[in-house]
Amino acid sequence: MSNTTIFDTNLTVQQVKNGVPFKAVLSMTPCFFFLYANLVMLVTLRSKAIFQETSRYILLTNMLFLDSINLLVSFLLYIFAVVRVNLGGFVCLAIVVSSDITSSTSPLNLALMSLERYVAICFPLRHAEITTSRRTGVAIGIIWVLGSLNSLTDILVFVITGSTFDTRWGYCTRSLVFHLEVHAVLNKTFSGIYFTSVGVIIIYTYFGIVVAARSAASDKMSANKARKTVLLHLIQLGLYLASFSYDSIIIAAYQYLDRLSALNIQYVAFLGLVIFPRCLSPLVYGLRDQTIRPVFKYYFTFGLRSPVKPVII
Repeated sequence: MSNTTIFDTNLTVQQVKNGVPFKAVLSMTPCFFFLYANLVMLVTLRSKAIFQETSRYILLTNMLFLDSINLLVSFLLYIFAVVRVNLGGFVCLAIVVSSDITSSTSPLNLALMSLERYVAICFPLRHAEITTSRRTGVAIGIIWVLGSLNSLTDILVFVITGSTFDTRWGYCTRSLVFHLEVHAVLNKTFSGIYFTSVGVIIIYTYFGIVVAARSAASDKMSANKARKTVLLHLIQLGLYLASFSYDSIIIAAYQYLDRLSALNIQYVAFLGLVIFPRCLSPLVYGLRDQTIRPVFKYYFTFGLRSPVKPVII
């Protein structure tokens, strides 16, 4: 389960004349911006005790960390490809494994976020008891372990079979490291289990919150807001799923199209399938929260718009 990015490093003079440098800058600019936004949001979530002790903010912090690591890995691979740096097998192995783990754990974290909102709306009196910071930390540890199973299995098979790195590719991809057929089967199996399980959980929590919103005893405003949040989780899950088609699209493009056309498709796919799904968390979840928003704006603008740091009571 990986969306480790693929890049063609054999750029010709004609490709450069056709705007490759401009497209490179166009692709890197969103990376810089959203890495900065994620970093500011992480600083924001570490700045107040309420953010460090509340389950929903702890889960958001983990989501931001996962997305930031995945975005950083994609960005570094892009830079390496632009400057034509070929990575060694073990370096590529470390990158692929880190990408696999974060890519697998992100949707699992979405499931936890949906369950937290479900408990908050459907069991409001027990919410504080169930979603303690300690239990949230344990749940995060569990999804990290579950998200690592695919990579650990791949490494185990790699060692047992005495496999070697495939040197046919000049850029870092999953197929460079895990090129046996069994790896592809394991990857598809784990991906199917992860996304099916998370999809079922998010859909279940969504309809559970919808039912609660119709109850006269429930806080309809909070229930409707939670319903919209869980729906956003489902949309983001779909974007995560779409991002795993990136490698297949690029490989097919380079096989059946000319270099320049394939390169153009690569840029569009990189922005739409790799960058966009990893930059939603601070914008969708953070800025919608009235508690986070003023603190985030303060740090994002270096305190220029408001010289007095917001106080969260």
